[in-house]
Amino acid sequence: MKQKRRLLIRSTILLIIVVALGYTFYQNFFTDQNGMVKVGEKAPDFVLKDLNDQTIRLSDYRGKGVFLNFWGTYCPPCEKEMPYMENQYERFKELGVEILAVNVNEPELTVSKFVERHKLSFPIPMDSSGTVMDAYGISPLPTTFLIDENGIVIQRLTGGMTEVYLII
Repeated sequence: MKQKRRLLIRSTILLIIVVALGYTFYQNFFTDQNGMVKVGEKAPDFVLKDLNDQTIRLSDYRGKGVFLNFWGTYCPPCEKEMPYMENQYERFKELGVEILAVNVNEPELTVSKFVERHKLSFPIPMDSSGTVMDAYGISPLPTTFLIDENGIVIQRLTGGMTEVYLII
């Protein structure tokens, strides 16, 4: 009786593992990554307000490269990469590349305190409704898009970056 019970438990565990692995492979290799904007596509335009109540429109940066980062204060990899982005901000501007760090779904007060604590000077557009995040199909945070001067996505980076990666 104990052997049958043990066999049943082991078979159930094995079945759960096989189903989990199958689902993971399906999600990673056979789905459209939730409609995420892909390399070679035109970056969707957006209009957002930043923390200084200035209007930021992606299309206003035509003719420049754009380092478009989606992040949240609650995201440890996001917090880790922010000082690296700040360190490279002036260098990027000299090269004709603008950093836009779009905060998603957070209150302005939370983001303002984060920006002050990390002494960030680059523009922080606020996507409080999540519409821009949805338009880009963002998952997970952080996700960064490198956009050329014609508005075309030339690279998509998912996950946190190091400063070594940011150095051009």
